[in-house]
Amino acid sequence: MVKDGEVEGKAITCTRDVIDYMKELKRSDREQVICLYLNARNIPICKHVVSVGTLNASLVHPREIFKIAILKNSASFIMVHNHPSGGLEPSEADVMLSGRMKDAGKIMGIEIQDHIIVTPDGKSKSII
Repeated sequence: MVKDGEVEGKAITCTRDVIDYMKELKRSDREQVICLYLNARNIPICKHVVSVGTLNASLVHPREIFKIAILKNSASFIMVHNHPSGGLEPSEADVMLSGRMKDAGKIMGIEIQDHIIVTPDGKSKSII
């Protein structure tokens, strides 16, 4: 049912591993949210573009993220979004979204491992 974005690879062990899967975000001129879904051994099983927004905003709701997680039988996921402006500091909305995902993940039994911001120059910052 969710075939686009299927990936295979080695286990995710650090932020750099995640960024390697998200190279397209550095070139985007609009904010995007992409999730990397993992199996129980931290091996990526699916990469999915959750939202494509505007220059400085993107609309995201937990249901879109957890729908794919459930369909792919994910044990956990990592959420990544870009800041085309180049700023690394998370907005209040970014922090609130991370909190909502943590809470929803506890209920669903599908943990959010990290929420990472990336910039066009390749810098990244973890929110969680």
